[in-house]
Amino acid sequence: MTTKLDKPLRREIVIEERPYTLTIDADGLKLVEKGRRNGQELRWADLVSGNAALSAALTASTER
Repeated sequence: MTTKLDKPLRREIVIEERPYTLTIDADGLKLVEKGRRNGQELRWADLVSGNAALSAALTASTER
């Protein structure tokens, strides 16, 4: 049996020796560097539809 995601779930993770906060809620997930307000967001609908991969590719191509 699975548990419904009815409130945000927050966890701290370390990536390349930098702490981040990962928040998972009913809308999607958000990864923010600790002490910052803005970060990367991914909606579940975008992930399921494939728009997340398209968005990542577009962002990577514009950063070059």
